[in-house]
Amino acid sequence: MPRKGMRSLCFSPETPLFQGSVSPSSSITSPASGFSESMIEQIIDTAAIIVAKWDGETSPYAKVTSMFYESKREAMHFIRSVNDLRKIMHFLVSGQDSGSENLIRAQRLMQIAMKRLQKEFYQILSMNRAHLDPESVSTRSSRTSTQSSLSDYDYDASPDYEIGAAKESISEVEEVSFMAMSDLKSIADCMIGSGYAKECVQIYNMIRKSIINEGIYKLGIEKVSSSKINKMEWDVLNLKIKDWLEAMKISMRTLFTGERILCDFVFSSSDSIRESCFSEITKEGAVLLFEFPEVVAKVKKSSPERIFRLLGMYTAISDNWPEIETIFSFESISAVRSQALNSMARLSESVRLLLLDFESMIQKDSSKTTVPGGGIHPLTIYSMNYLTALGDYGNILTDIISDWPPPAISSLPEISFYIPVSNESPAAPISDRISRLILVLLCKLDSKAKYYKDVAVSYLFLANNLQYVISGIHKSNLHSLLSKEWITKHEVKVNRLATSYERFAWGNVLASLPANPTAPMKPAEAKECFRKFSISFEDAYWKQISCVVPNSMLRDQIKVSIGRKLVAVYQNFFDSHKSTIGDEKSITLFVRFYPEDVGNYLSDLFIRTLTSSGGSSPSSSS
Repeated sequence: MPRKGMRSLCFSPETPLFQGSVSPSSSITSPASGFSESMIEQIIDTAAIIVAKWDGETSPYAKVTSMFYESKREAMHFIRSVNDLRKIMHFLVSGQDSGSENLIRAQRLMQIAMKRLQKEFYQILSMNRAHLDPESVSTRSSRTSTQSSLSDYDYDASPDYEIGAAKESISEVEEVSFMAMSDLKSIADCMIGSGYAKECVQIYNMIRKSIINEGIYKLGIEKVSSSKINKMEWDVLNLKIKDWLEAMKISMRTLFTGERILCDFVFSSSDSIRESCFSEITKEGAVLLFEFPEVVAKVKKSSPERIFRLLGMYTAISDNWPEIETIFSFESISAVRSQALNSMARLSESVRLLLLDFESMIQKDSSKTTVPGGGIHPLTIYSMNYLTALGDYGNILTDIISDWPPPAISSLPEISFYIPVSNESPAAPISDRISRLILVLLCKLDSKAKYYKDVAVSYLFLANNLQYVISGIHKSNLHSLLSKEWITKHEVKVNRLATSYERFAWGNVLASLPANPTAPMKPAEAKECFRKFSISFEDAYWKQISCVVPNSMLRDQIKVSIGRKLVAVYQNFFDSHKSTIGDEKSITLFVRFYPEDVGNYLSDLFIRTLTSSGGSSPSSSS
């Protein structure tokens, strides 16, 4: 039986039992029949020389010098000697020669060697913190490419360890990182194979966890309670969310990615060890990172505008989900994946509630103040800014509300001016939700249009605001969330509202002219028509001069339409009957507006406000 304190040894059946510590001329038997006595003694003697050289207890030189930094060739020789020593011990134990002097001597050398390797392992991890930081490690394209490129490098084939010549394509930082990782892997393989996995793992976990924890701290990630979040001013919380978004980006790109790469490579010889190490090192920090959004999502008092920060956090997790599943794929660290999913679920719930709050805020808007000139209402501007910003999160919103049916249309208030456009074809939930929010806004605008004393201005107000909504849709990602049919029908509605405005605003002016403007007419009748036209036109002009149409295309459309109906008819009437009322002096007395005057006044419409409408009156300028 092995002496008390001997380690259980682990072996790979594919590994040769002997690797070059003894010259080829030595007397060697086949692995099947075992080692000869002289061969055993020679392997132990060879190991004893190099182990004694680097025994810090007996050698002052070894006490202050790093073997791997002093001579890479000798370090590799040390590793090979220890591996050969391990195989001899295995041979002696399996041959029921557990009490032999050779085994006792080999065990003593193994203990000294393992103590040395523990020190080297610690030194490499400590002295290379800068080169083994997650960012440096993660510069490798992937864990697969890292393992492939490093495992292809053969220490035995290149005893001088000329990494610079072998890896000319990588940067100096990557080269140093490469060497350190390779050294750690050599030591870890040796210690694990020799039964000293526990000591190796303890050192690795201690140093690497401190690096991860330091990284998490520097990124500003800390444990925050719901009560503390609820007490925060929005400016403070907003800043913390911004910091978290940046921390999320760095953590996934470098911190956790780099640690997984390093851990997978160093402990590639043992799946269970690399899993336990990675879990021990990153679990606490990763859970801390992913639980922050869940805590923020639980904030009790939240305005609709805060939805964009929640969507930003949801996007950050969603976009990184493939990496989260890959990096934290171990079952022992499934809590990280669960926490990320819990945060997404909570964020989804909060986003839905905030959308309902936004809808409720529109419906509860009770202001009765009319916008001068039938211009764009502040509620329209605010709502469209909100909705167009939501459009930037179209894909994310699609995920969040895919299984969330919208409330029934019957829950909307009764309206008169604006009749909702029905859409018989089925639409995606996101389209239904956006179109409903717009409909809620239009219904509210309809109720506000009633506060105008002039019905014509009410229609112009609705046309202006609906055009503003449509323009906002075209200029944003909302156009991809709403069907072309929906947009086209609402564009038609703008034209109808504009036509209604023209009818109520300028209908009396057109009615003052005869149905057939060129029909023969007595002088008295012609004079009366000119008088009625002048009065009605001036009255309409003064009522409409304060109206505004901010959208240039709609403004030109209305002007052209009015001009085509009014100026053309008046021109025919004027040309047909100006001679009927007498000479030039009579015309001056009875005709206050020439056709070109009417056109000029119409061109002056819709660009003024009440504060700048102090231009000359039609009568005075005429």
